[in-house]
Amino acid sequence: MKDNTRKTLKYYLLAMNGHKATGLILTFAAVLGAVLDAVVPVLSKNFFNILYDGGIKEVVVQRLLSVLLVIAIFKSTRWLLWRVASFIINFFESKTMVDLSRMCFDYLQKHSFSYFANNFPGSIVKKHKSFINTFEFLTDQLFFEIIPGVVSVIVMIFVLGKINILLGIGMFGWMLIFMLINWGFTKYKLKYDIQRSKVETETSGLLSDTISNNVNIKLFNGYLFESDAYGNLSEKLHKLRKFTWDMGAVFYGFQSLIMLVLEIFIFYFAIGLWKNEMLTVGDFVLIQSYLFSAMMLVWDFGRIMMRMYERLAEAEEMTLVLNLPHQIVDIPNAKKLKVKEGKIKFDKVSFRYEDGEEIIKNIDFDIKPGETVALVGLSGSGKSTLTRLLLRLYNVTSGKILIDNQDITKVNQESLRKNVSLVPQDPILFHRNLMENIRYGRFEASDEEVKKAAKLAYCEEFVSKLKEGYQSMVGDRGIKLSGGERQRVAIARAILKNSPILVLDEATSSLDSESEKYIQKSLNNLMKNKTVLIIAHRLSTIRKVDRIIVISDKKIVEDGTHNQLIKLKNGVYRKLWEIQVGGFI
Repeated sequence: MKDNTRKTLKYYLLAMNGHKATGLILTFAAVLGAVLDAVVPVLSKNFFNILYDGGIKEVVVQRLLSVLLVIAIFKSTRWLLWRVASFIINFFESKTMVDLSRMCFDYLQKHSFSYFANNFPGSIVKKHKSFINTFEFLTDQLFFEIIPGVVSVIVMIFVLGKINILLGIGMFGWMLIFMLINWGFTKYKLKYDIQRSKVETETSGLLSDTISNNVNIKLFNGYLFESDAYGNLSEKLHKLRKFTWDMGAVFYGFQSLIMLVLEIFIFYFAIGLWKNEMLTVGDFVLIQSYLFSAMMLVWDFGRIMMRMYERLAEAEEMTLVLNLPHQIVDIPNAKKLKVKEGKIKFDKVSFRYEDGEEIIKNIDFDIKPGETVALVGLSGSGKSTLTRLLLRLYNVTSGKILIDNQDITKVNQESLRKNVSLVPQDPILFHRNLMENIRYGRFEASDEEVKKAAKLAYCEEFVSKLKEGYQSMVGDRGIKLSGGERQRVAIARAILKNSPILVLDEATSSLDSESEKYIQKSLNNLMKNKTVLIIAHRLSTIRKVDRIIVISDKKIVEDGTHNQLIKLKNGVYRKLWEIQVGGFI
């Protein structure tokens, strides 16, 4: 068994371990039900022996009715056991699936910013869903097929061995060899099932990507290109599916041929035993019943094993996610960040991506408590990276970042992000209503507090025009709102959160001039008594900040006020200013 398969089963067993009592009851019901199933043919054997032996009719009828009554009791008990098991497994599976789903959700959400940047949302959802659905399938097979099947086989071999030792040994040997062949074939087929599952995930990812970018497909006439790409991937999936299905069809054909040979051989052997008066008519009925049951069990075993490994191959993709260590983790017993002043220090900070690309090098600057500092530079100079390092969406490669003399790698991430509010350049909203989206800044906020924050962010202007007001759904990623409206919702969140440190990543970039004028007023109120870090491309918005830090070629090249930097001959800031503003003066 592959290592990842073992790990998948380990996760399932750990989840089941939380419901031991229910699992034991299920196992007991499955075992007892299977025993009763296997014993009933023995009673049928007695029934037919009585019928064949004959005698006084009244006596024979009485004996037959007695056996029939016992059969009825056994079958009724079996029926009752399986009905009870059906209700119990409904609770057992659904509750364990909730635990597994929550475990996957919690672990997944703690993966780094870069993990989600490098993986399609649709692929991740598919992995999560397959992992949970596989557990349901395996549990059903375990309690309704595998446990009853194993118990039935044990009882059948024991009963046949009591009739004739050769029958018992023959049945045991045949079933063992047959199951080993099944097991070997299934393991051989597994590698192709894993390949197929990976292509299915790629197909889901491409589908998700095209759905998310449907507007781009329309605007850039990408329909034929994307259709061809999806068609090629689907064709690749078709070939893998057909190949694995053909393998199964060939093996099933081989399996049914062997079963046919076995059936003829067993009855040929039984006829010889009957000829020597070593078997009764009832024994023939029993052998026929057991042989049919055994063949169905073995047939099902092969089918179940193949389907189980197919499902495990799908579940393994989520197992890889669960086994992937988190890139950003808290140290043991990490303390909460306590912000009294809001001083920020970047101490010789460098950062490079895993692929080796260096983004910033030896960045060293302080932001005083209550100071407003703007980061300026060309696109790709590392400005946004600095804010992500401050929020610990990435870990610094070297150096450290301090808030009130506390190393942010030594405090827990929840407390860090609670004390830092971010208004991003391109706010992405949940597919929920406006009230819920704004309240995301502070979950315990009342409706009145949410509306007050929205009013300060000038959201009232567009909310009042919506039919359902604050209960209006914003669509996937906020698609029903304009860019400026989404920006105002993000600002309302930050106002509601009211953290001592504020990061504005070009927070007014999506606003028209009229809206920007009002938003700037609300931002000025929001920024009071806070330490503020602004990323700016439009330099006209930062003329009045306390300091401007200019980043170029991965390092800080200038640091000062607007008036100071504008006077630097051949200065980077001055050149940027002249490009943006000078041409219009």
